[in-house]
Amino acid sequence: MFSESPSPGGTRPDFAQDPDERFDLVTASGTPLGIAKRRADVHRDGDWHRSIHVWIYGVDADEPFLLVQRRGLEKDTWPGRLDATAAGHLAAGEVVSDAFREIEEELGIVPGPDRLRWIGTRVSVNEHPPALLDRELQEVFLLRDDAPLAAYDPNPAEVDALVRLPLDAVLALFAGERERVEGTALHARSKVLTPATIGPGDFVPTPVDRYFYRIAIAIAAVLRGDRHVAI
Repeated sequence: MFSESPSPGGTRPDFAQDPDERFDLVTASGTPLGIAKRRADVHRDGDWHRSIHVWIYGVDADEPFLLVQRRGLEKDTWPGRLDATAAGHLAAGEVVSDAFREIEEELGIVPGPDRLRWIGTRVSVNEHPPALLDRELQEVFLLRDDAPLAAYDPNPAEVDALVRLPLDAVLALFAGERERVEGTALHARSKVLTPATIGPGDFVPTPVDRYFYRIAIAIAAVLRGDRHVAI
């Protein structure tokens, strides 16, 4: 079941996820196994599968910022936590570029693929006892967009809110130099902008690889003009 998208040319799901959606299984090194399984079964059994993460950043009045997504409250993994600006799985038979559809489905914008900068593959394992083990190879992309927060149209079926945070403050937060960051939230259902106070505990936990800190460092490097940037 889908509802028509308000953005040009496409549909947007009106549910957080489809448990019957099928994913191609891969090994931990990314080799296809030639097997497809239901989403619910993949997350139950801990099968390796593939996804994308897109991180949007920009500059406003000389101040760099980062956009993060507060995950929808009906998500099967980490509902209500802050995560990549847009993210999604590769469905069975898809290649990475096919999954860029997630940007429109979740955020209501359609950037050209040439604007997306790949910075590496992240190996991610999330456990949610007793019945969910999520093992993903995440293709990580950066996307610069200086548009105001109000220009986005987040899909309330998948996104609770978009939150814009000053990049320098995010770096300080994950370096342990401050406890909270002040930003602005665009709420998906109401489309209302409100102040947001964010702490480390509001993000999806990543204690092993400090993923969000590394993303902020990578964005700062890109803005400096560094040629070589990786996650």
